Formats: sequence, structure tokens, C-alpha cells
Amino acid sequence: MAIVSVRQLVKRYGDLVALDHFDLTVERGEVFGLLGPNGCGKTTAINCMLSLLTYDKGTIELFGEPMGPARYDLKRRIGIVPQQVAVFNELTVEENIDAFCSLYVADRTRRRTLVDRAIAFVGLGDFRRFRPQKLSGGLLRRLNIACGIAHEPELIFFDEPTVAVDPQSRNAILSGILALVDAGATVVYTSHYMEEVEQICGRIMIMDRGRAVAEGTVGELKGMIGIGEKIVVEVTDLPEAALDAVRYLPATVSASYRGRELHVACAQGESHLAAVLEVLASFGVAPVRVYSEPPTLNDVFLEITGNELRDHGAGDERPAGR
Repeated sequence: MAIVSVRQLVKRYGDLVALDHFDLTVERGEVFGLLGPNGCGKTTAINCMLSLLTYDKGTIELFGEPMGPARYDLKRRIGIVPQQVAVFNELTVEENIDAFCSLYVADRTRRRTLVDRAIAFVGLGDFRRFRPQKLSGGLLRRLNIACGIAHEPELIFFDEPTVAVDPQSRNAILSGILALVDAGATVVYTSHYMEEVEQICGRIMIMDRGRAVAEGTVGELKGMIGIGEKIVVEVTDLPEAALDAVRYLPATVSASYRGRELHVACAQGESHLAAVLEVLASFGVAPVRVYSEPPTLNDVFLEITGNELRDHGAGDERPAGR
């Protein structure tokens, strides 16, 4: 059974179509990555799924049941970790987690156990009496996560959970998300850090202008673009004729020279590094450093959505709340 099933969802803000017949299916037990440029509709889609926004057309089912504003039975099974840290500054770490957990669990004895588990899970045992203003950015993020997952939800929405944290905290957060999935949770994960999405997400959807424009595993998405290998050759000097010769190689998709580095994007297939080096040798160009790598998820994202800068639009007007 699909945990999330969204069909033909339409959401308008006046003349602006934020979601344009949007479809989404998330299966039980997966980490599903939801990507897109600013204003593409990610946050609007999440807020509609959580019944925090009304929509104009379409259907939303969670856990196989129609979702609506009064479906508190379904909402108790959902956790939300918003992009912006949402905690009470006047409460301690322990009191904050208990306050959010109490929205879902009335029994104080059970809640005490859940709070202790959440504190242990995010590694805040030494800080349970601290107030938020005394915590570092990484610890605050971990508190934010504990508040969203203390009631042990089956479905958890993570909206940019690692923004502005150090690498150690980021690794701890990502490991924690995978541990939640191992314990039976299903995760919908949004982030602009492509390497994170590539690391933890089994399936990924790329949205643009309110619609799904690509979906699949990391490997499947990489297979959708024309680039198969990226070659970088550091040289002290590169004659224009040598650059032109590299560009005319049959497998070359693009080639540029900047900052003493030759960048070559090649078509999919076998490695073309030897051919590039052979051309350079014919012009007497000796490489200082050479490396090649397959396309990244970032390459896929930019090829599918374009390179132009995006401003925040109505499709992502605010992060989802708890």
C-alpha cells in the first residue's frame, strides 16, 4: 500500500498555478527525495498533503485514507520537521519535546518514555535541561528533529533539515533519518544539498513549475541526461586549436577552458579520457592533474530545470509547520 498517494493536484494563487495536476506516490519504508528550484511548488505540495492548505482540484490519500483537515487520526501518524527551527525559547530541551509530543500523546507516563527515547535518539542527553538559546546550530537542528519525531510517527516530512549545520551534525542527522526508516518509518525528504539526497534517497522526484518533470532512482535520473562522463584536466596553458580539437571529438558534448582547467562533458558510454589526452599530447600539452567522474545528481538537476536563477515564488511561500 502506498503511504502517500496524490493525484492530479491543482493549487492556484490567483492567476498563478502553484501545482499543475501534480502526482506523487510514496511507498511504505522508503526515503523519497522531493527536489526542485525555489518556487517550484514543493512546500505548497507538502502543505496540501498535511491539510494546511486547501487546493482547487485533485485527491490526496495518506495510509490509504482520504486526507482532510479533520483527519486527526491520520495526523497523529505524521511527523513534520520544518526548515525553520520551531521551538519554544522559554522551555528546556526536555520540555520542548514533551510539549510537541503532547499534541499527539495524552498519556503522561507513555509520553515520558517517548521523550526519553527521542532525547537519546538525537543525542541530547547532556543538554536536556538547556534552553534553546544555549544550544549550537547543530544541536538546535537535532532538537527540532526530536520535537517532530518524539511521537514515533509512521510518515515523516523533513524540509531542509541540515541547513547551516556543520559536517558532523549533518552526518548525525542523515544517519538518524536512515535509522528511523530502519525502525519502520517512511520519509519524504526535501533539500537543496544534492549529495545528501543522492546518499539517502531511494527514489527522487524533480519538480518544476508545479509539476513532476522527472522521477526515478539516482541511476535512472542520470540515465535521462546526455552526459556520461565529466573530465577535468589541469594544464599550464591550452592553445585555442587544442580546445577546438577536443570540442570536435565525436563523444564531446561540451568543452571549456577556465582557470587553467579544461572541462569536458562527454556522451554516455565508455570512458573517453584516453581520447582527450591523446588530442592534448598531439598539441604538446602536458597535463598537471587529471580526473574524471560520472555525472552527479546536481548535473541532472541543472540539465532538467535549467541554470537560471530562481526567486522564491508563491509555490514555496513558507515552510511547513508542525
